[in-house]
Amino acid sequence: MEKEKTLIGGEEMRTILERLTFQIIEKCPDPKNTCIVGIRRRGVFIAKRIEECLKKHNKREFETGTIDITLYRDDLSEISNMPEVHSSSIDFDVNGKTLILVDDVLFTGRTIRAALDALLDYGRPSKIMLAVMVDRGHRELPIHADFTGKYIPTSLEEVIHVKVREVDDTEDCVTISRRS
Repeated sequence: MEKEKTLIGGEEMRTILERLTFQIIEKCPDPKNTCIVGIRRRGVFIAKRIEECLKKHNKREFETGTIDITLYRDDLSEISNMPEVHSSSIDFDVNGKTLILVDDVLFTGRTIRAALDALLDYGRPSKIMLAVMVDRGHRELPIHADFTGKYIPTSLEEVIHVKVREVDDTEDCVTISRRS
């Protein structure tokens, strides 16, 4: 695989988001006690789209937030001497709530572990569930998604990119390429 190859286009991504939405409605019937939290960066935009679909189909508002995991990463010293830290925005009480944590790609599980640590600093939810656009396997930690858009088995030499128009200045898509 020399170049980046598109695996999922924008229309299929929208279909996947709709399916994730219906799965969430089925497993979380109480929107008053269910909140959606997107992991910075692309998880935030995927969470917003899920929230819009939930609003459309469930006719109710869900509280939403964003979480930055930079300072919770176990590889922080390997990324940069001066990591770029963004703000988290969780403007609701998480205690006793069901939180739907949203990310773009589930790989080793380390990002999710960091997000769980960050979320627990806000309180004690009754339950945390995970929604991801793509699960590519290769877990290093015992973490699984409750809601998976698509499972795409990969080799360790491959990289999956979930692209969203707000960040990547391109049409929504999922691509695969070789690690450089």
